[in-house]
Amino acid sequence: MSDLDPIVGNWYKNVEEEKEFEVVAVDEDAQTVAIQYFEGEVEEIDLDSWYELVLEPIEAPEDWSGAYDQMEPDDLGYDTTSNEKKEDPLKDLY
Repeated sequence: MSDLDPIVGNWYKNVEEEKEFEVVAVDEDAQTVAIQYFEGEVEEIDLDSWYELVLEPIEAPEDWSGAYDQMEPDDLGYDTTSNEKKEDPLKDLY
């Protein structure tokens, strides 16, 4: 059982299932935690279930784009050869 509180933006590993995920929302009123797995799948679990999981805190993966594997490299906003940020494609909208 976990004694770790769910913190939005923190990454955890479910030791039993060997899955890595980020906490993306905590709803205190509904007593739920929304998590997003590295692959992109989002799941909502109740707070009681959270504390029953065997978790360990982990660092955010280096390749944060795992959830965006279906995207083209240009969609990430970086030049794939230099990793430099491209000009903001939305600049004309604001």
